[in-house]
Amino acid sequence: MNISEKSREKGYPMPEIPGQGIRVLLIGGNTDGKHLLELFRNDPSIHVVGVVDKNLKSPAVQLAVNQSIPVAQSHYEFIRDETLDLIINVTGDKDLQHVLMIEKGPGTVLIGKVSAMLIWTMVDETNKRKILENYLSLNLKKYATHEMVMGHTQKLREIGSMISRVAPTPTTVLIRGESGTGKEMVARTIHQISPWRDSPLVTVNCTAISSSLIESELFGYKKGAFTGATEDRIGLLQMASNGTVFLDEIGDMPLEMQGKLLRFLQSGEIRPVGSFETLRVNVRIIAATNRKLEQAIESGQFRADLFYRLNAFSIELPSLKERKEDINLLTFHFIRNAHQKFNKKVTAISPSAQEALNNYFWPGNIRELKNVIERAVIMCDSNTIELKDLPIKNGKTDTIPAENEIEMDISLGLMQLKEKKLSSYESKILKKYLELSSGNVSRAAESAKVPRRTFQRLLAKHHIDPSEFKI
Repeated sequence: MNISEKSREKGYPMPEIPGQGIRVLLIGGNTDGKHLLELFRNDPSIHVVGVVDKNLKSPAVQLAVNQSIPVAQSHYEFIRDETLDLIINVTGDKDLQHVLMIEKGPGTVLIGKVSAMLIWTMVDETNKRKILENYLSLNLKKYATHEMVMGHTQKLREIGSMISRVAPTPTTVLIRGESGTGKEMVARTIHQISPWRDSPLVTVNCTAISSSLIESELFGYKKGAFTGATEDRIGLLQMASNGTVFLDEIGDMPLEMQGKLLRFLQSGEIRPVGSFETLRVNVRIIAATNRKLEQAIESGQFRADLFYRLNAFSIELPSLKERKEDINLLTFHFIRNAHQKFNKKVTAISPSAQEALNNYFWPGNIRELKNVIERAVIMCDSNTIELKDLPIKNGKTDTIPAENEIEMDISLGLMQLKEKKLSSYESKILKKYLELSSGNVSRAAESAKVPRRTFQRLLAKHHIDPSEFKI
């Protein structure tokens, strides 16, 4: 039975995610090589492109085969790869080290066993990054791994190219897409690979701040500007000086505030509430919305001039149902994350479970898939997620327990038991609305067909934090 047949029998194993991390070639299949390979598996900044050893039965080679990493007896088929970042030679062979130094590409770094073992076993994460970035000149920032930008589809490749092109510029970016498609992830990726990555990224949820407070939150205020203003306070725009401000759900910003934001975008100046002086602030603006802003303009809910200013560079994110080819890859990514988060050795998913995921329509997009996988990992009692572990039944998510699954203490009495069950049901429904809206309270309230204040009151009643549902 070959490796692929074993995989089909036991379930799909987690593959290495292509194109993510520093591309490393490991030369030497001894126990040191195996140890490094085991460490690399839990390091998201590393992507092993191959393991080389003359003995194909050596420990590291056998582990590489199990992890679906290419193996070879000679380094020649890897050495000319211009995308190779790092070669680690753990053989201790000085002659081979000399040959590798001559044959490697000019952009490839070569280190030996002692250096590698020091970096990955003796220093903490912060110092490891400093060594890789400063001493070895490897740019970890360009290898930022995010769920949204994982994928094989042409649309995802285009989005990745757009992100890499706009990140180094100060251009304002507008990210559009349904709830749960990863708008905040894209904003964070842009910031992390931009020249301003060492400065703050300040996120402002335009729906979470009331219309009466949003101006003072963004621009700050002076002491005595209003009741309760007992001291001067700088605004979020000033707080993010020389960094990035992410305006989430910009489509829900009050009209009056839209005009003030437009003036800031045009002039780069702010005036704190209660002050007569203007301050110049240098920040990069990234905005996001799941609303059709063109329709909001027609209905008078959004300013056309602000839209044109924000829309200088627009990135449209596809829904998960538009990129179903990527569900497998995202599934393995979330399994790996959940495996580490919950310390459970779940490493694969059965074909029937994967088929159920592929056939589901995912109204909550990536956020919903992430939640489903985390729940499945918790429920799984082996190393492979089975269909029974998924909350998806007949194309629907079974997030509310069936009546026979609810434990009933009949000694409570009918009225108290009824109140308890209704409260539990209400809490789950509220969470579901927040899940589908990625924590956007306005959208969740709209879907629930209740006033926003009513929805917020219910959240407070059940101690539910909408920010936990942000993606």
